[in-house]
Amino acid sequence: MGSVPLEQKTEDGLWQQYRATKDLKIRETFIKQYAPLVKYVAGKVAVGMPHNVDFDDLVGFGVFGLLDAIDKFDVDKNVKFKTYAVTRIRGAIFDELRSIDWVPRSVRQKTREVEDAIGSLEAQLGRTATDHEIADSLGMDENEFLKTMMKISGTSILSLNDVWFSGDENDRVSIGDSIESPASLNPEVEVEKNEIRRVIVEAINDLPDKEKKILVLYYYEDLTLKEIGQVLEVTESRVSQLHTKAISRLRSRLTNMRKGIV
Repeated sequence: MGSVPLEQKTEDGLWQQYRATKDLKIRETFIKQYAPLVKYVAGKVAVGMPHNVDFDDLVGFGVFGLLDAIDKFDVDKNVKFKTYAVTRIRGAIFDELRSIDWVPRSVRQKTREVEDAIGSLEAQLGRTATDHEIADSLGMDENEFLKTMMKISGTSILSLNDVWFSGDENDRVSIGDSIESPASLNPEVEVEKNEIRRVIVEAINDLPDKEKKILVLYYYEDLTLKEIGQVLEVTESRVSQLHTKAISRLRSRLTNMRKGIV
């Protein structure tokens, strides 16, 4: 009895065969099938990025993530390949952007100032700080503050994927991973990793409702900023401002909380 041709096999069957044989023809099949996913993720990352970041470069970076996902995917884990691959592709793009240090120094400085202001204010107030309060602490009026949030919006997506704890490769947890699966903590990972993920999820859940919704819709439901604006009935630019503010608030809280767990 002859073997079943590749085109007649189920996708799960192909994954099982690839894991066992590392057949290059099967790998090529997966690359062709999922290549559009790289452009899709690169397109999402490109939104809000400065003009010096080229879309084709993002696609090129993402291809490495797709290849990595194909080589490491385990069909027995009951996770869809698309879900797994999106995380790997996005991670590869951010890793490369981080390595080339694309963020202008002035923008990086302003991002840090905003995060520090939010962290100090909320620690002092014991509650979520308003736009007016944050703007006032930065010596700005509210309109200037919102313009600043738009200016630094391109860095917020990258910062969300910063590794929260870097030790052994298996101990790495990113904020983005926790948003992508906000309710699921893997019982098989180390106690330390679970604790860090718990703290991240707790910080996400403490965000103002609209900011939390934006993060979940963007990173978990995979909606674009424009689509989120339609859901929440606000403009795309307002979603961008709220997204950036959510990330700044989240990172400042995690910086404060981290001192107690690391």
